[in-house]
Amino acid sequence: MDIKNLIITIVGLAKSGQAAARLASELGAKVRITEMASADKVNPDFIEWVRKNNICCEFGGHTEQVIQGSSFVVTSPGVPFNAQPLNWARAAGIPVIGELEFAYRFCPCPIIAVTGSNGKTTVTTLIGRILAASGKKVFVGGNIGNPLSDHVMKLTKDYVAVLEVSSFQMETIEHFHPKVAVLLNISQNHLDRHKDMEEYIQAKARIFMNQTDEDTAVLNEEDNSVMSLSASIAAKKILFNNFQQAKSWTNPNFRAAAAAASVFSIGSEIWNNVFKEFRGIEHRLEVVRTINGVTFINDSKSTTTEASRWALVSLKGPIIWICGGRDKNLDFSVLKDLAATKVKKIIAIGEAAGKISDSFGEEIQVECHTKFDEAVRGAFQQAGPAGTVLLSPMCASYDMFDNFEHRGREFKRIVNEL
Repeated sequence: MDIKNLIITIVGLAKSGQAAARLASELGAKVRITEMASADKVNPDFIEWVRKNNICCEFGGHTEQVIQGSSFVVTSPGVPFNAQPLNWARAAGIPVIGELEFAYRFCPCPIIAVTGSNGKTTVTTLIGRILAASGKKVFVGGNIGNPLSDHVMKLTKDYVAVLEVSSFQMETIEHFHPKVAVLLNISQNHLDRHKDMEEYIQAKARIFMNQTDEDTAVLNEEDNSVMSLSASIAAKKILFNNFQQAKSWTNPNFRAAAAAASVFSIGSEIWNNVFKEFRGIEHRLEVVRTINGVTFINDSKSTTTEASRWALVSLKGPIIWICGGRDKNLDFSVLKDLAATKVKKIIAIGEAAGKISDSFGEEIQVECHTKFDEAVRGAFQQAGPAGTVLLSPMCASYDMFDNFEHRGREFKRIVNEL
């Protein structure tokens, strides 16, 4: 795909938007950028790159003028599908694609794409480690925080790209075609953006739309929503829950990773070694520190009720549970019965604090905080000997933090200062 001298407009300057702008510029396109936030909210290194490369860039809002005349528009996953600049583009007949789709068009190697409501980052990481242990050249990225656009020009056909992909990214694909597509599970998530569960499920299902019978779909046969899509999938199917070559591992994430890796003829001895050495990933049930018998767990990546369910099931009580943030229109009360058996007290934070109090207050004492450091310190004071302080928010982070990583790092900083 030759984009030299084409006018490409980037909408949104999170990590993926910045990466798409750099890729378009590297390939000789005339880049324009429009960003809702003010310039002081954007990575200063990127602002310096914009200045040095004389990129046309507007901050603090969108104007239709920047969209007009574009060959196509590249949008970041965080930009809503019906955002005004995207509507302007569509009304003018200008194609709109996402950063993932844009980068894919230059990708020379096979792709393993992993999606689902929970477990994406863990499975993506595990698949990457298995492939690397087998001697393959691997790129691990996507929604995991490492945009494909920043790396695609360094890849060759002998690589395998292992990508975590989100429902937001799937909304804006056209030709994206993974050799292996993994759908781990589907539970309520992002209902602040998708109008209902059916729209969310259909966004996830788009991961399979360009696959053929020469490709592979790795599916969770124990998830009814996943299996409801099975009949419409053209690819060969592997049901990972009963993947016999990994039957010694009960963790479904391990079985899904093994099933995906098996497509590349990787034997069980390699993935068994990877699983034995795996110690988890940052911000996902990460043990931070134990102080006076109180253990602190950073589960900042848990932004759904099902992810927090896994955390509560995995840990012993009594738990002081720090949760809250920006609500994604989820039903928190689905965890009420489980929490009543494991949680000593809930410390609610952020915009969702009131809703959390309403959801759990009849069963569990809820204490609301507006300052994160006070919430963490208060949790420590109330945990008691052999207690656990769990940060597992069920919510997005953007009301108080830049992202879930920022939230997790702040939690660890405060804990390490106690």
